[in-house]
Amino acid sequence: MRLAFYGGSFNPPHPAHVRACALACESLKPDKLLVIPAATPPHKPLPEGSPDAAERMELTRIAFRNFPMAEISGMELRREGRSYTSDTVAELRREYPDAELVMIMGTDMLLTFEEWHEWRSILSEASLAVLPRCGGDIEAIRREAERMRSAYGASIYVLDVTPLPMSSTSMRELLINRGGADELDGEVYARIIRRRDYGAKPQLDWLRSRAYKCLKPSRVPHVAGCEHEAVKLAERWGEDPGDAAEAGILHDITKKLSMPEQLKLAEKYGIVFDALERENIKLTHAITGAALSRDLFGVTGRVYDAIRWHTTGRPDMTMLEKIIYLADYIEPTRDFPGVEPLRALAYEDIDAAMALGLKMSLDELDAAGIVPHNDSVEAYRWYGKEH
Repeated sequence: MRLAFYGGSFNPPHPAHVRACALACESLKPDKLLVIPAATPPHKPLPEGSPDAAERMELTRIAFRNFPMAEISGMELRREGRSYTSDTVAELRREYPDAELVMIMGTDMLLTFEEWHEWRSILSEASLAVLPRCGGDIEAIRREAERMRSAYGASIYVLDVTPLPMSSTSMRELLINRGGADELDGEVYARIIRRRDYGAKPQLDWLRSRAYKCLKPSRVPHVAGCEHEAVKLAERWGEDPGDAAEAGILHDITKKLSMPEQLKLAEKYGIVFDALERENIKLTHAITGAALSRDLFGVTGRVYDAIRWHTTGRPDMTMLEKIIYLADYIEPTRDFPGVEPLRALAYEDIDAAMALGLKMSLDELDAAGIVPHNDSVEAYRWYGKEH
């Protein structure tokens, strides 16, 4: 029996990990393949924001879900202390005493192998199967493999295959900078964004594609306009344009839901509507939209609040909250008496624009015989007192 195994932090798991196993299996034809996430890597601490071992294992399971031969093993998670490969090899040898153990690794692992904990014991029990990580690696692999064969009698398979250059480090950098959706497995990426592991921020085109599915087609131009205006206002007032874009994209995500559907979401998220909110979807959608955005996309507290208060406003709003309130009001598809002066004021004095926007909204409700929410009344008192 030939048992191949592939270990690592998988922080996060990415397509190059899956490709490495697929290429190794094509060459080695193993009877069994184990993919073994490390609980506590011995060579370096996990970067800040990394998920715990159980979550990395779950991400790895998702990443390999379409690779039937791969069995995701929690053997290193069950051991205390650092995840030394020598301990894993010893455990595998006890469980599979007659098997040929083959450890799959990349170029960098081979070139630093003699720095590993109890590396000689690994060589005594397992073969190494080495794949190039970058173009041009193969000659360096061959030279090192021949040296180790000569010096230690090592059994090393050199797998001359086309690499897929990618690293977990580069993936984490992409995630922090609103990338990664085009590189990572879709379900892996969505889970990372939902949990905001690694300090990840959603790629905006990915977020739009998912948020727009929740909207009536007729509402998409408004939401796109709100995002556009929010980004412009954020740039004017020193706010994070990415956070402004997120809130703009998501602010109406539950707008098309009926009141029974709104109430069902409220029950799910533990939201208690007041009497006025239970009668007005314009009020409820901001509240349920914030909760759904946090559930599906892991929005931060500040983005959550910007969505939550974009309809009524409230006293002493944050800059991001004011930006989304006004962007919703003045985005390019809006056309009503007084919108142009309000647009101009939003870029000159944002608090004065809040006072004017709130007054216009309250006047409109009064003209229609609609009772305003107390949050809007209090917000106008706050912003109108000096303007």
